[in-house]
Amino acid sequence: MTTTTLPSASFTVAAPRAAAPSWWLPALSLCQRELVRFLRQRHRVIGSLATPIMFWLFLGLGMQHSFAGKGQTTAGGGFIQYFFAGVILMILLFTAIFSTISIIEDRREGFLQSVLVAPVSRMSIVLGKVLGGTVLAFGQAVLFLLLAPLAGIHLTLAGTLGALAMMLILGFSLTSLGFCIAWRMSSTQGFHVIMNLFLLPMWMLSGALFPVSGAAGVAQVIMRLDPLTYGLAGLRRCLYWNDPAVIVPGLGFVPCLLISVVFAVVLFMLACLISRKRVSADLI
Repeated sequence: MTTTTLPSASFTVAAPRAAAPSWWLPALSLCQRELVRFLRQRHRVIGSLATPIMFWLFLGLGMQHSFAGKGQTTAGGGFIQYFFAGVILMILLFTAIFSTISIIEDRREGFLQSVLVAPVSRMSIVLGKVLGGTVLAFGQAVLFLLLAPLAGIHLTLAGTLGALAMMLILGFSLTSLGFCIAWRMSSTQGFHVIMNLFLLPMWMLSGALFPVSGAAGVAQVIMRLDPLTYGLAGLRRCLYWNDPAVIVPGLGFVPCLLISVVFAVVLFMLACLISRKRVSADLI
């Protein structure tokens, strides 16, 4: 009996390659989720634009003859023209802040916990939530910007591009600020209290309702320390781009832009740091 020995075959098992970390896919998925949630809630779509428009018209027309622009608007523009930039900032603030309430709702429903245990970085999660709020705030502010001719503001191409850039930066920074506040909150009621005590004064003292030069004493110092003051000043300069009849006191457009960019970057990095800390509500 003949025995045949087969040659031994050697198999080499290749080590599994580490998957390249994807930053944008989780971020874009969370951003898309925020947009879909917003579009499915029709009352938010209507209220987010109707409320600022009514606020602008009623308050603007009511104070039209009792407000002197004093170098803030064109001759005869009145308060309704001066208040236009402030309403844009209000839209950015309210939309960005209210969009971050979904963080509290997601934690309560358990969705956020499932996202946190996923093999994605915390920065991707923060970026997705912040991008979603930024897109919502920016889109609504752009729709309101189309009403500029009704306020007597004639936009130029350079001014429009500058205004869009400022609105995008402000929306990103305000959404990051809302993320920092909402991440450690466990109830929407507490979030509304913080908003009324902290965020609304930031908007009111940014020059939205009255110019910085019209304030006196401590109020003027606080307004100059408010980062939103420079973002609003840069936005107002873009609205009156190359208009010799308008003098917007304060810093120029480039310094206001740089301050706004630094403010946005600092808040986003702060949001990333806060997201790495454990919250008591996550243990429920």
